[in-house]
Amino acid sequence: MNFELTQDQKSIIEGVGAIVARFDDDYWLGLDTSGAFPEAFYDAMVDGRWLGIAMPESVGGAGLGVTEAALMMRTVAGAGGGMAAASAIHMNIFGPHPIVVYGTEEQRTEWLPALIEGRNTCCFGVTEPDAGLDTGNIATFARRQGNGYQISGRKIWTSTAQRADKILLLVRTTPKGQCKHSTDGLSLFYTDLDRTRVEIREIAKMGRKAVDSNMLFIDGLDVPANHLIGEEGKGFEYLLHGLNPERILVAAEAVGIGRSALNRAASYAGERVVFGRPIGQNQAVQHPLAQCWAELEAAEMMFLRAAWAYDAGAPAGLHANAAKYLAAEAGYKAAEQAVLTLGGMGYAKEFHVERLMREAMIPRLAPVSAQMILCYIAERALNLPKSY
Repeated sequence: MNFELTQDQKSIIEGVGAIVARFDDDYWLGLDTSGAFPEAFYDAMVDGRWLGIAMPESVGGAGLGVTEAALMMRTVAGAGGGMAAASAIHMNIFGPHPIVVYGTEEQRTEWLPALIEGRNTCCFGVTEPDAGLDTGNIATFARRQGNGYQISGRKIWTSTAQRADKILLLVRTTPKGQCKHSTDGLSLFYTDLDRTRVEIREIAKMGRKAVDSNMLFIDGLDVPANHLIGEEGKGFEYLLHGLNPERILVAAEAVGIGRSALNRAASYAGERVVFGRPIGQNQAVQHPLAQCWAELEAAEMMFLRAAWAYDAGAPAGLHANAAKYLAAEAGYKAAEQAVLTLGGMGYAKEFHVERLMREAMIPRLAPVSAQMILCYIAERALNLPKSY
């Protein structure tokens, strides 16, 4: 069993690393204060054509796997930008997957190059205020009208909607009462984010201020029939194919944040002298940091295991979910321990670990809770009865 990265994978880490190194801690702290989107960073990633890392070569992508995309996102999140950096491009990495797999050749040719080249930016409208993780309970409805559909409803926690011009939108096309299962009758559209029909309200939040999260109020959004992806009523099925890659990428991002915080803590502990000795010489400081290192290493092994399975076409659900769970916990623990190691200075913005701790909370909450992951593992790995 060989755990060594290939030369191509090492080159990806080096290439992406060279870009993210141009955007220092002060850049990200400034955006965390102002709330401005990281346009310069986004443009640099577009110029490097990294947004197409997992998209087909036929549309201008690199045609690489989730493993390479995960290594890229770990590098992005681990260079000081945290979730602000990762979320600025995250949607482009996993979001178009249903278009790649289920879109027509015309749809792929028209839509995907524009995303890779940064000519279009896309947001993802799935979650609703009254549904949460119960996707089958979404109420936003697309009603057939003439040669297309008219959509009305609400979405919440839609990232980058303030600047997006496209939206990947999951809606109901058959009333829930007419469906055998709650997740039947859902359809997936990729269409224009028409601001005359969609009111977008930004949500003030705890962290990642540079990348907006929003509430969407959709009132009579007209969508052409050819903006439907695949078959009507199969949107949830299509969405499932993107869930495992997303969990793997979020896991990689959490590991990146955790490593960034841990390295800052270790550096500080080696230099900070109290009572005549570096605080890092004390086991009470050493041991928690060493434990964080071990847990981050284990989480990385799990997300690489999950990515390998997905790229090989093997079942990846259990390992993808476990990777997301382990990495989210390990990343947050490392960030929290970094704050504690720096003590009072850890609470100061100028040392950046408090920002990383706030952003490390995101992988614990999204795109699925730790509790739902544990339920999934209990059912699928341990054959325990469904609890919800």
